[in-house]
Amino acid sequence: MAQIDSYRNTLLKKKQELAKLNQDMAREQGKIAPLQKKIISAKAAIGRTKNASTIKSRLGEVERANKNIADIQKKSGEIQKKIAQKEKEIVTAEKNYRNEEAKITKKKMEAEKKQLRENEKNNALIQETLAQHEKYQENLQMQIEQLRAIPEKITVLFLAANPIDTPALRLDEEARMIYEKIRQSEFRDSVEFESRWATRASDILQAINETNPTIVHFSGHGTDNGDLVLLNPDGTHKLVSKEAISMAMSTASDVIKLVVFNACFSETQAESVVTYVDSAIGMGTSISDEAACVFAAQLYSSIGFGNSLTTSFNQAIAALMLEGIPEEKTPKLYLRDGVTAEDVILVNPSVPE
Repeated sequence: MAQIDSYRNTLLKKKQELAKLNQDMAREQGKIAPLQKKIISAKAAIGRTKNASTIKSRLGEVERANKNIADIQKKSGEIQKKIAQKEKEIVTAEKNYRNEEAKITKKKMEAEKKQLRENEKNNALIQETLAQHEKYQENLQMQIEQLRAIPEKITVLFLAANPIDTPALRLDEEARMIYEKIRQSEFRDSVEFESRWATRASDILQAINETNPTIVHFSGHGTDNGDLVLLNPDGTHKLVSKEAISMAMSTASDVIKLVVFNACFSETQAESVVTYVDSAIGMGTSISDEAACVFAAQLYSSIGFGNSLTTSFNQAIAALMLEGIPEEKTPKLYLRDGVTAEDVILVNPSVPE
């Protein structure tokens, strides 16, 4: 039995006992009036007679009635004491019952508050999960839209320059390796490879207009102050500044997504051009022919498999290390503000409608 039930039963029992005591008191008090009436009657009879025997008899009745009244009053006093004690017990019983009731009410309220907090916590988790799911769906949709925005076919414009008054480079080997890696990639039919040789400064915009490239690749020499080395009409070298290259790229910045400067000391060119295009790769120092060929070939192979620019760049670095070429720190990747390399996917794999 619960504690409160015990207290309730005790309280009810004591109230019943008090009611019985009050009944007993009323019954005893009810006996006094007839006795008092009997005394009055006896005294009246004494006043009307001179018979000694009658007077004696009546006096006996008065004495017995008074004694009975005294006994009743004594018993009533005892009953009254019991009533007073029972009332005290009832006060204690009521206090115990009310205290236990208050404890139960408090526990119930605390349990309800706890349940409310749990419900609020669960609701918050549900809302957070829904928000995360919604954000995931939004990001997924955004990624799908980004993939759909990638052209069905891209063009790599390979611009080569090796003036007659500069050291000979294996540019033809670099172009061959890039082309072969593209043809061996999963999405080879999505990549066009266009090459221009003995590139002069005036050829750049012409080639861009002709091919509408997604990637522009410069292969040749660079100077330690960041200039690209192209050709004069007579075949000798012509220095082109990073500002000039950046301006040229800006005229087709809505199409060009990546510019690769596969030339010595071209890091400043890459850093400058990302003002206008999403991404660029340059060389932080001089780079050997072998390193330039291996890096470029793997970069375009990975791009041709639909990988992001992050993966493609890292795989190209890994290729240098696998070949034991200690120039893995030379290539540098630059991005336009707000662009992440993971989001730059240049070849469009199949995207469901």
